[in-house]
This record gives sequence, structure tokens and C-alpha cells, in this order.
Amino acid sequence: MANKLIFKNNYKRGLIAEAVAKFWLQLKGYCILERRYRNHHGEIDLIVRKGQRLIAVEIKLRQTLRLAAESISLQQRLRIERTLMAYLSRLSWQPTEIRFDVILLTPSTLPKHLKNAWQTRN
Repeated sequence: MANKLIFKNNYKRGLIAEAVAKFWLQLKGYCILERRYRNHHGEIDLIVRKGQRLIAVEIKLRQTLRLAAESISLQQRLRIERTLMAYLSRLSWQPTEIRFDVILLTPSTLPKHLKNAWQTRN
């Protein structure tokens, strides 16, 4: 029973973190295209657009910004890249730039937006 409560609390914290990140990005002029986008490759927390840029956004909530930043593994980045590349085939427009951003959240700080947090390994 305790594990279910922890899972529910983590799930709720994740939903709150996503809502905060979404609001933060909207304040900065980003258009939210997808929330929790899934395909057979994986999931992307947010897919956003700013101008002709298409951006996959990973959201991490931890006790410190450092822990949040360190929690993104190479395997996770590759899965996000594959997921976004498959998403591209659905678009009716061609982005001039594709970017991978991260929003780091803690209980006591404003969101930290890491633009272009990593490059694809092509």
C-alpha cells in the first residue's frame, strides 16, 4: 500500500511540474503543441514551438537543480531524440531548427530553462 501512495504522490508531483513548466514556457512566448506525447519510441514531456523552431522539452523535478540536471541519462536523451524524429514525419510544416531543452524544477526555486541542453549524436 505504501508503494501505491508514493507512486500516486510522484505522479501528482509530475503533473504539477508539467503544469508549472508549461505555464513558464507560455509566459516566454512558446506555443505548446503536445503534452506527454507518446509513440513506440518513447515519451516527450512537452513538444513546443517558437517561431520556426521545434523543441522537445524534458521536465525534471528534484530536491536540487543539480540532482534534476544529473537525472537525465544518455539512454533517456536518445529515446527522446528518436521519439521527436518520428514526430517530425507528422508535421505539416518544416522547422528551421530542432532543439532539446530541459526545464529543471525544485520545490524552492523558479524553473530553470536549459535551452539546447544537448545535441543529437548524428
